[in-house]
Amino acid sequence: MRYIIYGAGGIGGGIGALLARSGSEVVLVARGDHLAAMRDRGLLVRQPGRSETIQVQTASHPGEIEFRDDDVVVLTMKGQDTSNALDDLERAAGPEIPVVCGQNGVGNERSVARRFLNVYGMLVVMPATFLVPGEIALFGDPKPGLLDSGRFPHGVDPTVTQLCADLSTAGFNAEPHSDVMRLKYGKLLDNLGNAVGALCGEAALRSGGDEVRAFMRRMRDEAVACYEAAGIDYASRREIGERRVATFTAGEIPGAERGGSSTWQSFRRGRPGIETDWLNGEIVLIGLEHGVPTPANRALQLMAKRALRAGLRDGAVPLDEILALESDLSRA
Repeated sequence: MRYIIYGAGGIGGGIGALLARSGSEVVLVARGDHLAAMRDRGLLVRQPGRSETIQVQTASHPGEIEFRDDDVVVLTMKGQDTSNALDDLERAAGPEIPVVCGQNGVGNERSVARRFLNVYGMLVVMPATFLVPGEIALFGDPKPGLLDSGRFPHGVDPTVTQLCADLSTAGFNAEPHSDVMRLKYGKLLDNLGNAVGALCGEAALRSGGDEVRAFMRRMRDEAVACYEAAGIDYASRREIGERRVATFTAGEIPGAERGGSSTWQSFRRGRPGIETDWLNGEIVLIGLEHGVPTPANRALQLMAKRALRAGLRDGAVPLDEILALESDLSRA
């Protein structure tokens, strides 16, 4: 199979580069300075104890690719960019091409399944940083990431079996899973705090004061209540944690900033959109549909959107402002 990695930042670039290094045929779809840097000098992949420039075929748009019957597209852009990407992909490749959602959240699979015949989910647990065009850092050691995958909404087929085999050959921990969305709903619980680190600063998040811990707990409790009201099954923190521990610990890369979540990286790079609507916003939506209040998740979602509109950078919003908004929403 040939892999079209659509959105070749830290996650997509890492997956694509290591697949290419192990012998798979890969095309990275990227844009701007990052695309120009890769075309000029290749993609520099930095890992604990190893750095290597990998030459990978690139494209700026799906329309530049001559699609083949053995192609599989792996979406690795953030959720806010999925809709426009699907428009371009369907025009270029048609609705029967297999599409894998290697993205945070649980909403992308539903968006793709409305339009494409063969849809897959991928659990992505992979510490990666992309802050410099043409360069990514993969901190997982000994394996760079956990990428279990399966058909959406359920099942395993030859495509996903081959995908996981190729990912394993590339060095990832990747197993076919017949209920991959259960894993992704569990992972979503761990992503609810992404915007806290972006808004308040990673130092504030990692210091783990009582107020931070309590707020994160309220967001998670709201989400679990929403899942229970909607009858959604989800993997426990322990289950995903055991798979993570069996895959990697976060190693050191001299001169590379570990940074924070994907949301933090979007703020740091000054991107015009963030994925909070596909994380906390997903919980808010389930809550609205099933009568479960979600003031903590709604407060973080709204504050992130306000900060983005105001052009604020990471670390510019005190936690107290988020807590005050949560309190107002609780009384509304």
